[in-house]
Amino acid sequence: MKVVLLQDVKAQGKKGELVSVSEGYARNFLLPRGLAKEANAQAMNELKNAEESRAYKIQTETAAAKAAAARLEGQSVQMTAKAGQAGRLFGSVTPKEVAAAIKKQFNVNVDKRKVSLNLEIKAFGTYKCEVKLYNGVTANVSVVVTEA
Repeated sequence: MKVVLLQDVKAQGKKGELVSVSEGYARNFLLPRGLAKEANAQAMNELKNAEESRAYKIQTETAAAKAAAARLEGQSVQMTAKAGQAGRLFGSVTPKEVAAAIKKQFNVNVDKRKVSLNLEIKAFGTYKCEVKLYNGVTANVSVVVTEA
């Protein structure tokens, strides 16, 4: 019997997959517990629409990320920080601060966990930084730290 899984089922498949199981397993276990529904025409149509919707969402998010990467690529993010003797910063510039500066200067939302600094920024200067915007979409920016 073919069923569409409504939740992940161990040893059968993941949510939204069409799987073939024995008649008894489907009637006595999957269907009463709400883990699956019978693969009739309506269920198959819903499954197809859900897959198309998921593909469209991925496509639009990838396009938006590529547009943001094009805007960010090669740009320099200006930041100011307080420093003590010999130009050494109090603390360091964190990825969270870099993400906030990118949001402020270029109006691009970036998750702080997606900002990859090559090394800690503890002094004034220019540093290279990689920003991951989406799966496979990255932009290289330079972070310029100046005195406040």
